[in-house]
Amino acid sequence: MDFAKLKQVIFITLLGSITFLFLYIMKTFAYPILWAAIIAGLFYPISSWLIKKLHAPNLGTTITLVLVFLVIIIPITFVGSLVVNESINLYGSISNNRSEISSSLQTALAWVQHNPYTSRLNIDQDMIAQKFGDAAQYITSYLIMAAKNFTQNSFVFILMFVIMFYTLFFFVRDGAGFLRALMHLCPLGDTHEKLLYNRFTSTARATLKGSLIVGLIQGTLGGLMFWLAGIQGAMIWGILMVLMSTIPGIGSYFIWLPAAIVMIIIGKLWIGVAMILFGALVIGTIDNILRPILVGKDTQMHPLLVLFSTLGGIVVFGISGFVIGPVITSLLLAFWEMYEHAYRKELNKN
Repeated sequence: MDFAKLKQVIFITLLGSITFLFLYIMKTFAYPILWAAIIAGLFYPISSWLIKKLHAPNLGTTITLVLVFLVIIIPITFVGSLVVNESINLYGSISNNRSEISSSLQTALAWVQHNPYTSRLNIDQDMIAQKFGDAAQYITSYLIMAAKNFTQNSFVFILMFVIMFYTLFFFVRDGAGFLRALMHLCPLGDTHEKLLYNRFTSTARATLKGSLIVGLIQGTLGGLMFWLAGIQGAMIWGILMVLMSTIPGIGSYFIWLPAAIVMIIIGKLWIGVAMILFGALVIGTIDNILRPILVGKDTQMHPLLVLFSTLGGIVVFGISGFVIGPVITSLLLAFWEMYEHAYRKELNKN
């Protein structure tokens, strides 16, 4: 190996090592940086227009951040406070009505045992009651642990939020310059780099837009359905449905379907049937119609890929995975598209 190649190998090795160390240092702040990049991309049309119109980057960026605060931060904070209050009220209601709940459970189990269609199941009332007791104990301990963890980690959450908002300011103001510098250093070529950037922004925008719109509609209708059915904590169930709707196709079913089955078991047959019909024909149809229009079209992904990438992203990355999963899948498809374009002649020969 001549000296020039040796220098090149040493340089690339050092560059890769230092880059790895830098990324390792920054991994703690990966989520704040990622969300700052996503929000900056979402508000880029507004921020770029304001900066050009006002001829003042700092002022335009500040106005954009105020809009972000009004449109995203305040609603999330408001919804979070509602979830906490509704959870406390629901927990108190369950604690104060244990005897009534136990009586309803025994009545439902007795109905199941004496029903000619279900009596053959040989259901053990004591076992079912014990399982429900274990489930209640688990939920109670989970709520206590969640409250404890939130209290202990509130400082960390606030710190990460401040870092995200601080990073967002520079991404909004200087994001175009950052992007030009990255594209200049990236060896893939302008065409491929623009393709990757467009896939990243379009997928993140479509996923957030689709999940937000579909989730709000499903959560509102679901909460209204729970309220009309006389189920306590209708608001928190609606909010949970908004969160679960990030799972395409099946997310909302995890909330309303068990509730409908419970209503049937405790003897409120027509209410349970009405909930099943409304959930399947109205709430489920909204997901099947709107999500492909809002998400699948912009992401250029098959609905099955959207489903599995969302589920896998949530499992690996937590709640942020409902965006990260589809983005990674979209970038993978973009790389395969680049591969197909580069080797089209050879592939056609085969």
